[in-house]
Amino acid sequence: MRWPPTTLLRRGLVAASPGTPKKKTIADLAKEVSLQGQRVLVRADLNVPVKNGTVQDRTRIALSAPTIRFLLDQGAKVIVSSHLGRPKGVVVEGQRLTPVASVLEEVVRVPVRLAPDSAGAATAAFVREATAGEVVLLENTRFHAGESKNDDLYAKQLREVSGAEIYVNDAFGAAHRAHASTHGITKFVAHKVAGLLLDKELTALGSIMAAPEHPVVACIGGSKVSTKLPVLESLLATCDTILIGGGMMFTFNKALGREIGRSLVEEDLVPMAKAFLDKAEAKGVKVVLPRDFVVAPDVAEANQSKALHADVATYQGDGVGVDIGPLTVGDFHNEIKDAKTFFWNGPMGVIEVPRYALGTDAVTRMAAFLSQKGGLAVVGGGDSLVSVQKLGLFDKISHVSTGGGAMLEFVEGKLLPGVEVLDNAK
Repeated sequence: MRWPPTTLLRRGLVAASPGTPKKKTIADLAKEVSLQGQRVLVRADLNVPVKNGTVQDRTRIALSAPTIRFLLDQGAKVIVSSHLGRPKGVVVEGQRLTPVASVLEEVVRVPVRLAPDSAGAATAAFVREATAGEVVLLENTRFHAGESKNDDLYAKQLREVSGAEIYVNDAFGAAHRAHASTHGITKFVAHKVAGLLLDKELTALGSIMAAPEHPVVACIGGSKVSTKLPVLESLLATCDTILIGGGMMFTFNKALGREIGRSLVEEDLVPMAKAFLDKAEAKGVKVVLPRDFVVAPDVAEANQSKALHADVATYQGDGVGVDIGPLTVGDFHNEIKDAKTFFWNGPMGVIEVPRYALGTDAVTRMAAFLSQKGGLAVVGGGDSLVSVQKLGLFDKISHVSTGGGAMLEFVEGKLLPGVEVLDNAK
């Protein structure tokens, strides 16, 4: 069961972080002005993995389709911009959007023409020559140094080549970046609104920050405490229970004086991990750390047959922790199954190795189970998305976020530059 934005709002939730007004969407704008014949520039997040010229995961492309289809149905002339990879302001042949254009054409079911660039007279002429019903995809915005610098000149060039007075940001995954195509361009257009996907992301994630239904359970994984501690601190305000997995569990175990072998640990953050546990206890928030884990000689796939289960309380070896154990999976299940709201970010183990992805896959199934019984499960982060797709559970989970860094910053309560500059809803 996937909760649409309207359902989330009926559950008493919000569409933006605290202090941020709800943003006008392209659907709202379509009720105010006619989009027929209007040129509309859509900033999508088409930053997908490409290998040997083939798109490996088309999820983000498919999720961009509803906004583009909505505009086409309204009679608009659609121009799409996106980045791909990190070419650092120069043209990298392997990071052209050619394979992305082919997949986008499949999912929107209309011709998609890839422009030679995202700036310049030739690109402007290319856009003008597009016929009704076609979509123009501008070439990789990060081929220009002005993109990441949020340069006004490049932002103005984007506006000029598109000829658009309406700008739609549908790229939640890039909304935490103040780049020319997500931020600077809004200075040069008459209307700047959220796309359908961006609005859905803000609505779903806003549920974690505002008035979620209790019990609220969060599961935070990943390798480093340093990247997740701000999120953990923010979640103390709304969560009843926080589950901690992944490599970061060992920094917390070290803080509790437990043996961790050669497992990953951030020594300088051990005191902060202990301080977090103390703060959670003072606030009455239950923190569940793994009581067993999978240990191996190293993280190499070749050695996965040598992996063993270890008890956290009694372990004395020198191995490397690579996943949560089966007892911990059971503990996490007992906490998640009765939740009304569940938020998950970060893998439970080294998911690149099949044997060490079992804990992550188990949490994915828990999120789907909770969603299907009527709870709200919000899942995000690139590694979590890999598991969701692998198990074919995308449509079984309430909301799967396309954002990584953007999602974390939103939950931390930070303002997202690409959202803040959009027009407010009336």
